[in-house]
Amino acid sequence: MMSTVHAPTTSEPGKVAGWAGRTREFFVTVRAELDKVTWPTRGELIKATRIIIMLSLALGVTIGLMDYLLQKILVEGIARIGR
Repeated sequence: MMSTVHAPTTSEPGKVAGWAGRTREFFVTVRAELDKVTWPTRGELIKATRIIIMLSLALGVTIGLMDYLLQKILVEGIARIGR
C-alpha cells in the first residue's frame, strides 16, 4: 500500500488543531516509512539471535578470563614482589 504524504500546511487554525495535525502527519509518515522496511523472516531472525547469543557468551568468557589473569598478574604478582 503506497500512501501519499502531504506536507503540513503553514496556516494553522489554532494551537490545538495545528498540534493535532502535525501529530497526525507524523504518524502517517512513520506508517509510510514502516511500509518500506524489509522485515527478516522467522528463520533469519532465529539464526541472527543464535549468533548474537553465542558471541555474547564468547565475549563474556573472554573478558572474565582476562580479568582473572590480570588480577593474578597485577594484584597477586605485585604483592609477592613487595614481600
